[in-house]
Amino acid sequence: MGTEKRKGTWLPLWISIGIAIGIFIGSKYSIFSTSGNLVGAGKIDAVLNYIHESYVDTVNTYQLVEDALPNIIQELDPHSEYISAADMKRVNESLEGHFSGIGVSFYVLKDTIVVTGIVPGGPSEAAGIMPWDRIVMVDDSVVAGKNIRNEEVLRVLRGERGTEVKLGVKSAGSNYMHDIIVTRGEIPVNSVNAAYMLTDNIGFIKLGVNFGFNTFSEFISAISKLKNMGARSFIVDLRGNAGGSLEVVVAMVNEFLQKGDLIVYAEGRNFPRTDNYANGSGTCKEDDIVILIDELSASASEIFAGAIQDHDRGLIIGRRSFGKGLVQSQRNFPDGSAVRLTVARYYTASGRSIQRGYEKGRYDEYEMDAINRYIQGDYVNIDTLNNLTPFKTLGGRTVYGGDGIMPDVFISRDTTGYNSYYNTVVNRRLDEEYAMVYSDMNRDKLDSFNAWQDLYKYLRQQPLLLNLVSYADNNGVRRRPYYIQESAELFENNLYAYIIRNFFGEEAFWAAYYREDPLLHKGVELIETGKTRKVNILNEEFK
Repeated sequence: MGTEKRKGTWLPLWISIGIAIGIFIGSKYSIFSTSGNLVGAGKIDAVLNYIHESYVDTVNTYQLVEDALPNIIQELDPHSEYISAADMKRVNESLEGHFSGIGVSFYVLKDTIVVTGIVPGGPSEAAGIMPWDRIVMVDDSVVAGKNIRNEEVLRVLRGERGTEVKLGVKSAGSNYMHDIIVTRGEIPVNSVNAAYMLTDNIGFIKLGVNFGFNTFSEFISAISKLKNMGARSFIVDLRGNAGGSLEVVVAMVNEFLQKGDLIVYAEGRNFPRTDNYANGSGTCKEDDIVILIDELSASASEIFAGAIQDHDRGLIIGRRSFGKGLVQSQRNFPDGSAVRLTVARYYTASGRSIQRGYEKGRYDEYEMDAINRYIQGDYVNIDTLNNLTPFKTLGGRTVYGGDGIMPDVFISRDTTGYNSYYNTVVNRRLDEEYAMVYSDMNRDKLDSFNAWQDLYKYLRQQPLLLNLVSYADNNGVRRRPYYIQESAELFENNLYAYIIRNFFGEEAFWAAYYREDPLLHKGVELIETGKTRKVNILNEEFK
């Protein structure tokens, strides 16, 4: 596990868009039958045999096919794709909710792997590794001072379950290296990032980047935890969530709907209509709910939001979602690679498709849609409805389909403070790096706080922004006083959250990062004023 999160810059937006396009809704993650002949297969086989028998040079036919398949599949639509064996392994780890490794989170600080967290009950805890330890050798190979990247660290620390890895470790504040043998084990990948109380009776659940196979069980655990703390209303944050398993999201929505409510249906040319209904077993059928979405909420996230909206069950807050409504099914190949092929479209209960338009062969424009929306001001001003088709909810309200989910309450993206200086510092991760340096230098003091809120109060009294500016200046980013002042609140918010994460973990990170979040504040306001009750939703009192 590495510290991969970035906040407050447009660069992750463009990267996440690419990720979002590859995330799929699997009807059942089914495997196609391998029987029958594919149209044109004979011609392809003939060409490959011809190359093998007659081409002037030796050709790696396997690699030729590997290079050709992505181009063939991507011509079909924006979401059908060929996934190599290496990429498939990473995708499966994310969806399956676990991988085999040593059970640490880390940060590569000045070419040194610094342990920032230990998975409770994991292999590293059992072996005696502690937070702030430095890993300088792995299996007798020096890794410190090698300009090592996160990907390389993951490669050497992960491995088959039950295998051993020898780590050369220096404890914090010590120059003495000692060897520790760690036996790799199954490490969970959490898809619910945070679950905490916003008020005495409003619980907040933050989902990660996708719906994996373990997401439902984590979600139910989060609901149970919050109900035990007094939650009677919920805000579910799906911002940045690119989708995942259809079965998982159906099970999650089921918690909030009445028996017989249609959640979603799928239909395609050779894919008979398949309906998914709530079974009435949900634990939150009478609780108020608010869903937060943004331009990167896609696929399963849109199913969740669409189902809640179509049944007038709660309110959707944020910005128009990504618009991914194609259903993929999967064929696995013996070498571990796979093809995901679009087999149907999914529709919400009101009959609306969420999939935005695309033209065959013009998928670059499709992928640039989020950037174009930013340029034309859709994230600041409410999205235009010109290309959207009106539908009626079960209660008679007008909603829109054909281009993502339109929120009931639009909240613009606050661009205040996003300037060239801020983007440079954040894109180079200097704010996160300085937060790590500061945490390391002051770990005894910072570790003495019993609650993240107390640490937050302390950090607000420290000259963190001035120190960050000096740190950035020493790393080649010259001072820009006007821009620094303009971005001060953004920088400070990032620093507080990153430092708090180093001592109190992921949930505290989000609680600190979202302290002044306008979408959360609006959600709380709507719940507390009764605007999320069905009768008030039908009367559109939230407007």
